[in-house]
Formats: sequence, C-alpha cells, structure tokens
Amino acid sequence: MSRLLVTGGAGFIGSNFVHHVVAHTDHHVTVLDALTYAGNRRSLEGLPENRVTFVEGDITDAALIDRLFAETDAVVHYAAESHNDNSLNDPRPFLDTNIVGTYTLLEAARRYDRRFHHISTDEVYGDLALDDPERFTESTPYNPSSPYSSTKAGSDLLVRAWVRSFGVKATISNCSNNYGPYQHVEKFIPRQITNVLRGIRPKLYGAGENVRDWIHADDHSSAVLTILDKGAIGETYLIGADGERNNKDVVELILTMMGQPADAYDHVTDRAGHDLRYAIDSTKLRTELGWRPQFSDFEAGLSATIDWYRDNESWWAPGKDAVEAFYAGKGQ
Repeated sequence: MSRLLVTGGAGFIGSNFVHHVVAHTDHHVTVLDALTYAGNRRSLEGLPENRVTFVEGDITDAALIDRLFAETDAVVHYAAESHNDNSLNDPRPFLDTNIVGTYTLLEAARRYDRRFHHISTDEVYGDLALDDPERFTESTPYNPSSPYSSTKAGSDLLVRAWVRSFGVKATISNCSNNYGPYQHVEKFIPRQITNVLRGIRPKLYGAGENVRDWIHADDHSSAVLTILDKGAIGETYLIGADGERNNKDVVELILTMMGQPADAYDHVTDRAGHDLRYAIDSTKLRTELGWRPQFSDFEAGLSATIDWYRDNESWWAPGKDAVEAFYAGKGQ
C-alpha cells in the first residue's frame, strides 16, 4: 500500500492522519479535499512535497474519483460533514457528502478493487444514560439522533453492503471524540481554548453533564494505520482511549490550565437533541490487532493542545469571529 488516497485530508482528523503517515511510514499520500470551511491547506504545511500531493475536489465528482483511484493502492475516507449544530441548521450538505460521496467512492473501490477504509463515529450508536455502566461495542445497535449521525450511519451501512454484495475490500472504524491540533474553532475544546485566549468567557451547553470519550488525534491516526495494515476485511473496529469526561469538567480543566478561575464560564442554551453520553469499548482493536493509545493521560494531551492553539493563532484566528457571531445569534 505505497500510494494512499486520503479524502478530507485537509480537515482536522484527516490532516493529523497525513502527518502521522508521513512520520511513521514511507507511503506517498494524495490528499483530496473540497476545502469547505472545515478544510485548511495550512494544516498540511511543512510536509515534504515528494511525499504529499494535494488535489482540490469533491468526493461526489465521479470522474475525478475515478482518476484518483486508478493511481492509488488504498483509500482512507475521512471526508464528511461532521458538525452536529450545522446538521441541525441545514441537513442537506450532510446527505450529499456523507451518503452520495461515500457511494461514489465505494463504486470506484469496486471498479478498481482497491483497499478501502471508512472513518465513522461513535455517534451512530446514539447515546447512553449517564449512570449506565455499559459502553459501545461493535455489536451495539445503531440509534442515531441527528442529521449528522444518521448520515454517518447510512454511510457505514453502504460500506457493509458493498463488502457483502460486491466484495469491496473495506473496513470501518467508529471513533470517539477527537481533540488535538488543527481542529476547527467551532468544535467544543478549541472553541473554549480560543475563547480564553481572546478574553471571552467559555460557553457550556446546559448543565454540562454530557459525557464524551476523548481521544487525541494522534492515537486515532495510529489506530487507523493499524487497521489498514492488519484489519480483517469486512470488520468494524471501535477506537477509544478510555477518556470519558463530562463537558463541565473539561471546561473547568481548560480554565484552570490556562490560569483562570474554574468557574469563569457561562451556561448557554442546550443543543437540540444533545446526546447524553458516549463511551467506547476498544477491546477488539486492542486484543485482535495489538493497538494501544499513547495519550492515555487526558490532562497531558489537553495541555499540549492548549499550547498548540496558543502558538498558532494565525491558523485559527481567521475563522474565529464568524464562529462566535453564529453562536451569538443562537444564544450560545
């Protein structure tokens, strides 16, 4: 698999994966990204030109996808509309990218008999009660609750169908919430960090009791590379680092780490249909493929993330005002 095509490789998780591949393999990477608001060419700066090729384009463009698949050995599919708030405001782009785009890629994988790995989310499983001791596993029934998670669930089912019906050599991974460098400031952790850096009080949905299972983007990248190398065709693997924290604790930890009072934040209107708790059981990935996370200490990973945003204001500042204006209009 010396030639990788990475869709959505200028986005948050995709760009971290590209950096990881360059650092840990000798693969050549072609990045395909439509450069919507969530894609940023600057997230790929500093990578060697002889190892990384960038192509601007849409995954629904069948002619472009056909050309790129003819020149690649394996595909890692990160490209997606992924922000819940945006899916509640306008669901249509989520259908186009997450459903039609994934279909377009699968048809090309079928024609060219290419190895295909599909990146999904734990949000397809719905949510768990705050006091539920259970965690999501590969056999948990799908129960999506938003246009975002429902279109990701649909794309997962397309992959499974193309494996069974057409023999496409695909695997799926469902990952918990990522944090780390290059994440758009609309997302929870970077929004709070950049608010503090701007002298703005962080914002917390509702009471902040919602629990997320946090994983550093570097650990997600190493897991995907492990699945691409060792995963069994047709199998799904859940990726998690045992990082359950509620949103209130995360905001207060960010404030404390940044030298602010732990209660220096505002409660805002909760998101519609806000899932209560996500929790990943990654036993299958660890026992069958031998993967282990490196960032098992959430505080250390968060501290490194705060440092990155402090040192890279030129990367996040251009989009910050628009994000805050959007949320201000919603009372959030």
